[in-house]
Amino acid sequence: MAQELVKFVDVTKCDGCRACMVACKNWNDLPADIEGFTGYASHTELSDVTWNNITYKEIENPSRNEGLDWLFAHKSCLHCVDAACEKVCPEGALSHSEWGSVVLDAEKCVACGYCVTNCTFDVIRLGTIKDKNGKDKKVSRKCTLCTGRLNNGLDPACVTACHTGSLTIGPRGEMLAIAKERLAVVKERYPLANIYNPEGLHGTAMVFLLANKPAVYDLPLNPSLTMSQVVWKDYAQPLGKMMLGATTMAVASAIVTNKIFNKKDGAHGGEDHEQE
Repeated sequence: MAQELVKFVDVTKCDGCRACMVACKNWNDLPADIEGFTGYASHTELSDVTWNNITYKEIENPSRNEGLDWLFAHKSCLHCVDAACEKVCPEGALSHSEWGSVVLDAEKCVACGYCVTNCTFDVIRLGTIKDKNGKDKKVSRKCTLCTGRLNNGLDPACVTACHTGSLTIGPRGEMLAIAKERLAVVKERYPLANIYNPEGLHGTAMVFLLANKPAVYDLPLNPSLTMSQVVWKDYAQPLGKMMLGATTMAVASAIVTNKIFNKKDGAHGGEDHEQE
């Protein structure tokens, strides 16, 4: 039986080479997503065909002789344990794999956009794919944590391509232990370093060792599901399905009953006519 995995992102080891971005494009057969010049970063944000992105931040760091630090970070789907996208999907198109990754069933997706609007980290986008009949279909798109590769004993493409060891993957307990060890090592250089694994979401399948506060990396400090997201998935949907089931049964019963009585009426009518 598979065990829950975590992709550990040590941003203090990242040198901004973008190999993870290239590997992701190659493995998932994603087309180029060309943007105009925006500085050091090749992309300003994720898109339906760019599932991971390297961000670049230049900040002041008094503990450094130069007084400045370049902070790089790998941005992608965090695969939340309590995933808002999964909670709000009315079709059950989003679910957790046995590895802990959040995956999409394109055949079930109706492109309603609820997951895009509710994504805690703003990583899901709507895009177009070819369905099994070769026709264009609008669906939600994002990183899959290379679940297909995991199923075949391979690491995600981005992890395989990372030459600095910034990206690693393994059992949750093992990765969190490594994160704590690394935190103790980098504290001298980065006094504000911290491990990012939001408790409000019961953790994520992509855990960060950040060199600075989450806000510097455009990450929410203490994200959690909203009451509406929880109520929709855990209460409203099941209740709605029960009510729909009851309504359907009532309608079906009425139709059957109506047919039965119509047949009886028809039979009596025929007999009366014959007697006449």
